[in-house]
Amino acid sequence: MKIAYTTTYNARSLGTQGCNEWSGTGYYIAQSLKHQVASDIEYIGSLKNQLTLKARLKLKRHYHELFHKTYIKTTEPILLKNYANQVAKKLAQSDANIIFSATVDPIAYLECQQPIIFWADATFANLIDFYPQYSNLCQESISNGHLMEKTALQKSKLAIYSSEWAAQTAIEYYQADPAKVKVVPFGANIESSKTLYEVKDLIESRPLNPCKLLFIGVDWFRKGGDLALKVAQELNNLGLSTELTVIGSQPIVEGSLPSFVKPLGFIRKSSREGQEKIHQLISESHFLILPSLADCSPIVLCEANSLGVPCLSTKVGGIPTIIKTGLNGATFDKEADISEYCKYVIHLFTNYNEYKNLALSAFNEYQTRLNWKVAGRTVKRLLVDNLN
Repeated sequence: MKIAYTTTYNARSLGTQGCNEWSGTGYYIAQSLKHQVASDIEYIGSLKNQLTLKARLKLKRHYHELFHKTYIKTTEPILLKNYANQVAKKLAQSDANIIFSATVDPIAYLECQQPIIFWADATFANLIDFYPQYSNLCQESISNGHLMEKTALQKSKLAIYSSEWAAQTAIEYYQADPAKVKVVPFGANIESSKTLYEVKDLIESRPLNPCKLLFIGVDWFRKGGDLALKVAQELNNLGLSTELTVIGSQPIVEGSLPSFVKPLGFIRKSSREGQEKIHQLISESHFLILPSLADCSPIVLCEANSLGVPCLSTKVGGIPTIIKTGLNGATFDKEADISEYCKYVIHLFTNYNEYKNLALSAFNEYQTRLNWKVAGRTVKRLLVDNLN
């Protein structure tokens, strides 16, 4: 089986322009296909954006100034058809059996002989008024986005999503054939070869004092950094000495930063040093806390589980597909009071063997569900079952 893998950016290696977007997931999808699915993989990308800058700026200014609405070029049919033409030209000279895309953008308007597959973390309908950049959109962008998604679903042989949240929207909102819509969670985007015994040692080495919370997120408010800080503050107030380490963003607070907060700034995972540092910080933590207001499939939750660290997060987007309360952490309602987080953490610290069992269970969830090897094998079975 030979796969032609298309992305708008260069997905051949981490560190290339655009590849680090989406937490490098486009690269890891390719690696999963390469090692678990295909005998050969042909990369089609980067794709050139031939819409002129002048035309884009004119449209943006038009909507911003006259209608106070947001225009997004990523749903523009002219751009998407141009992407599709570039992919079609490459496919005409290829002996690939399948065209596979990490998002619907390159394949929405694609005409080709090969069956089309995509693996995404959301539909366009999921994103509207969910993420800030998809809020207050002009009607043209909304219509174009829905057309893009519906067309891609109609053309595709398989539509794979990383969560039930996204898959259900494809079926209910876009009337996609349920038989072609599948759910395969993404894996962790850090390399971890820890054995069960090594993870047990990591868990045993975590001290009862202090409780170490880790927050990883570039967008402080959307990822719930302000709530994470309040949880840490309240745990300290309740007598459980707690530290909050922050990676990826600078905490935004009124006045001075509390002494229990340790901001480390942005750490680049694409470098070996960055990966090792993040490994160390996750390994030393009791919990990853990510009380997001909006998220599709945050890979960092899988990464925490890969080192036996349970996660505290919210019941939004695709997070409930990743985090199962009692198995690899807990999810809370978006409107939940911080006391619910604190009650959960204090109970586990009071009954520390329960914490250790949860941490081991989190690692088991990584081993059985939340890694790229398992994801790739699952995709391979789907391809064999649906394309023969």
